Amino acid sequence: MKICVYGAASNEIDKSFLTAGEKLGEEMGKRNHSLVFGGGASGLMGAVARGISEENGEIIGIAPNFFNVDGILFEKCSEMIYTDTMRERKMLMESKSDAFIVTPGGIGTFEEFFEILTLRSLDRHKKPIAIFNTNGYYDNLIEFLENGVKQNFLKSANLELFFVSENENVILDYLENYTDDSDKISKTRYA
Repeated sequence: MKICVYGAASNEIDKSFLTAGEKLGEEMGKRNHSLVFGGGASGLMGAVARGISEENGEIIGIAPNFFNVDGILFEKCSEMIYTDTMRERKMLMESKSDAFIVTPGGIGTFEEFFEILTLRSLDRHKKPIAIFNTNGYYDNLIEFLENGVKQNFLKSANLELFFVSENENVILDYLENYTDDSDKISKTRYA
């Protein structure tokens, strides 16, 4: 399975996040999954890539040309694809992947999560989405989404379109055993 992993580019985060990212990558490699990611060498992007690299797993990096600067991109990618824009990058990451894992990150990661979740709610793809909630990082985001349901901005079915766990094995088990949940899509809309 080709799994797209979104995550932080910062190395200034607590080392426990990087350790968890490496473990996720290692487990992906042990299970013969491929990594599709933004190509970065640092932060959680780099940590997951290092982990899967340790297991000799396939790594597909997708990065805009302007990131092709010394030290920015992970050098051990099996394949590196360059794009002209960030939008092209995201489209390729989506099209080349069978599933998505959202690890802790900043505004870029949030944007990627919300875009892929929106596309799922609009039935533009049928791929599973999982949040790797290391150290409870996404607890507040989930609470925010639950508040959206309470105030009728979201249907509760929207919260069923993604899975949350802080354990890499539980996340990968979910992705591997995922069955199409298209029946939930009609319940996500107000129209």
